[in-house]
Amino acid sequence: MSTLRRPTKGRVVMGHSQAEKAATRERVLRVASRRIRADGVNRPGVAELMQEAGLTHGGFYKHFSSRDDLITQAAAFALTEGTAKMERSARKNTEDARAGLIDAYLAKQHRDGPATGCALVTLGAAAGRGNQQIKQAYEDQVRSYLDLIAGLDEDAEDPRAEAMLTLSALVGAVLMSRAVADKDFSDDLLKTVTEQLTGRTSGETPTDT
Repeated sequence: MSTLRRPTKGRVVMGHSQAEKAATRERVLRVASRRIRADGVNRPGVAELMQEAGLTHGGFYKHFSSRDDLITQAAAFALTEGTAKMERSARKNTEDARAGLIDAYLAKQHRDGPATGCALVTLGAAAGRGNQQIKQAYEDQVRSYLDLIAGLDEDAEDPRAEAMLTLSALVGAVLMSRAVADKDFSDDLLKTVTEQLTGRTSGETPTDT
């Protein structure tokens, strides 16, 4: 009987150990993904990130082969977080999901919270200069957003083209609103782009009176 229990017990212990390792790795990636969105991919050091995650520097190589490996994986982690947030934002407006998504994306809270915001805004330049893995992760997220937005505006003459225009305006507006010095101008950028995009939801031209 004892010989039958040992393999079962061993599998349970191994599974628990692997689960702990996966949870630890995810914790580091979550910390790193927020830091690179807030401070850029070049600033946070390994020791600093591990300390923030509540771990020792010595345990780093149990999870990542190098700092570049961590940053690449953290960038992918940050990018994939966005889809679920955008889907939740869209569902909040039961009458017009596309307008709900636009309102949430162009909210002041999103502008003022880059660490937890959409990584398409914060990691665009890094992806442009980055390795193929980061570029691919960025492309995958762009495609995912386009599919989501196009699905919310199926009445458009060309939903895919409309989605490309919408996403480009969303990302660009948040990027510029964070970069300008004048807070009132920043607010106006968000407000105006919101009005222009939501005006297209019903098929109207935003300049109609």
